[in-house]
Amino acid sequence: MKEATIRFVEEKDLGALVLLCEEHAHFERADYSRNNKESMLKEKLFTENPSFKCLVVEHNDSIVGYCSFMKQFSTWDSDYYLHMDCLFLVKEARGFGLGEILLNRLKEEANQINCKIIQWQTPSFNSRAIKFYDRIGGKSIPKERYFLNL
Repeated sequence: MKEATIRFVEEKDLGALVLLCEEHAHFERADYSRNNKESMLKEKLFTENPSFKCLVVEHNDSIVGYCSFMKQFSTWDSDYYLHMDCLFLVKEARGFGLGEILLNRLKEEANQINCKIIQWQTPSFNSRAIKFYDRIGGKSIPKERYFLNL
């Protein structure tokens, strides 16, 4: 996978991104529906002021991973941070250092928008990701995550 390329998502990648989101959701034991996702992602990613940004990992003309993120504000810190919403690689792309390359690229993006902290979450059962995040210097703060459907 040394010839993999990290780049920003393009409109032509949206179909592949939706499939990766579905695979990611199933990996995290969550429900997922593809309904209207491609147009919704297009609307949020490809506007003058996008809601979020997304990097993809391309290998042999296929998208094998992605990392989505956005700038957020912390009241406690009274400053901005970069929230990494998702980082996912297909099984065949894991173990080649691509996750670390993606996070290093994310650090560059955070520095460009004056964010000194990156925050994210992962399910407690994802021991491989937890081991990876610990190895690269991430610090965990246990919390419960709640959802309120409206």
